[in-house]
Order: sequence, then structure tokens, then C-alpha cells
Amino acid sequence: MQAGLSVMSEKGIDAATMQEIAERADVGAGTVYSYFKSKDELAVSVIERVMHDLALRIAEATEAFADAAQVYAYGVRTVIEAATGDLRWRQLLNRPEVIAEAMYRCHGPFAIRDLEKAARAGRFTFSDARLTFKLACYAIVGVSLAIAQQEMAADVIEPAVVRLLCMAGLSEGDARELARRPRPPLAPEARPIALDGPQAGH
Repeated sequence: MQAGLSVMSEKGIDAATMQEIAERADVGAGTVYSYFKSKDELAVSVIERVMHDLALRIAEATEAFADAAQVYAYGVRTVIEAATGDLRWRQLLNRPEVIAEAMYRCHGPFAIRDLEKAARAGRFTFSDARLTFKLACYAIVGVSLAIAQQEMAADVIEPAVVRLLCMAGLSEGDARELARRPRPPLAPEARPIALDGPQAGH
């Protein structure tokens, strides 16, 4: 896993080979295939670790926020920026169901918690936090794929965040104000990323 993460981070998923990953891990290629049936399967495992690391960094960056709706807005925007700016994410966007489900598994525990907290504070109104974030995952992948394929410009990110906030029950005016708030910087990606798997919260 660590070798796969290293090689795919350096070269991207498409250019990485299982042989090169095996060499980096100092094992035979057959050993890699005994754990992962294909490079795609390994790539999904790698991107889940990257996503989980991002979720932890979002939680750290937003720890001082008093407004749970702002935490959710920060998270949504940061995930879209990662999906469009990180080569490892972009190369899986052409498999939207795979990356959307990975996103739901890795970011869901955090995002659903923030949605529910914001709803309790009267900021959001929705009937089901899990459904709201499930829909958001597919919307995020859709707009990210459109940006990656240059069907849309990157300046659609802010309007997309506004729409996702409206989907959670915020008025358009409040959503625009929230989407434009200053954002604290995100900590750099951990090196090496912990490989103990996505956790259900923190």
C-alpha cells in the first residue's frame, strides 16, 4: 500500500505499473497480485487513504469554527479542489460510481456529523443527512469531472458549493455568504499517510 501510494503520487495512477510498485515494496509482482487483483483495485485503496487523510486535515483546519455549516462548506469546497487538482483523484473521475462511493465512505462520517450538527443549530433543514451527503458526493464527482475534462472552468467551484449548501436547506443568500468566508489553510498531506484505514469519525 505504501509503495503504491508513493509511486502513484509521483507518477499518477495511469503511469504507475504493478511491477514498479512491487519493486518499490521490495516484493515480487505475484505478491502484489495476491493482495490486489488489479492496479485499479490498488488505486481505489490508495485514493481511500488519501481521502481519509484529507478528511482529517479538514477536521483539523475547521476545529475552531463555531458554525457547523461553515465546517461543511469548507469541507465540500476542499474536496472539490482536491478532486480537480490532485492527479490521483482526477485519474479516477472517469469511474464516478467508484470514486463517489469511496468519497462517501471516507468523508461521510465527518460530513454527516457536521450536517446533523448544523441542522440541530437551525442552520440546515433536510430530512436525511445520509441521503443529503450521498447526493452531494455524486454532485461533487460530476462537477469535478466536468472541470477535469475542461467542459467547465474552475470558477464554477464556488457556485457548485452554493448549490450544495442550498441542497442542505440553506437559503441562496446565506449559502453565498458562507461560500465566500475566508478559509484557513489546510495542513500539508502527511508523509507517509497512515495506512490503518478510514475511521468512523475522530
